[in-house]
Amino acid sequence: MYKISPSSINLMLECPRCFYLQIVKSIKRPETPFPSLPNGMDKILKEHFDRFMEKGLLPPEIRENKGCKSCKLFSDKEKLKIWRNNKKGLEYEQDGILLRGAIDNILVKGKKLIVLDYKTRGFPLKEDTHKHYQAQMDLYNFLLKENGYNPEDYSYLLFYYPNKVLETGEVIFDTVLKKIKTSAEDGERLFLKAIKIIKGEMPQSSEDCGFCGWREKEF
Repeated sequence: MYKISPSSINLMLECPRCFYLQIVKSIKRPETPFPSLPNGMDKILKEHFDRFMEKGLLPPEIRENKGCKSCKLFSDKEKLKIWRNNKKGLEYEQDGILLRGAIDNILVKGKKLIVLDYKTRGFPLKEDTHKHYQAQMDLYNFLLKENGYNPEDYSYLLFYYPNKVLETGEVIFDTVLKKIKTSAEDGERLFLKAIKIIKGEMPQSSEDCGFCGWREKEF
């Protein structure tokens, strides 16, 4: 069984050939060092939100947002533990291909679920920063729908970025909450496109893919 994720589908959008080689042939792009700070932030943010969830409250980062005032944090700890696990997460299988996505958090609004994803950055947001996560959010909505849930047609991205260091040494982060329109149907189309590539012949590379250009020169 082939296993894919929102991050590998982002690779597909960047270069279909690199995606095919990674998933079908197990030939990955050369790895580059990845900073440990985002993983550390991810852990403490989940703990931070869980403390508010246990009190039935929303944390201050989102409490005053108009769209969040009628929401509450998803409180099924056992499901959340699975959904957050990179080796489990939300799953859906079709044609021998397993799509798996690990979420950060979920907001509940009536009978609908809203994906809430944390993002750590070194700098303030640009106007289009949130657009880079569109496919990821669409796929999460698709996974929720296929697992029997009713996702809203939007998701939230909560960005954290450093502002200043206090005299006592604490680093102060600013936050920006971005609401983005999301579609389970668009997520399904991405998944079906991935299946078609995996089941087919090796596709052409993207014109501007530096990795494919490097491979051709080397081999």
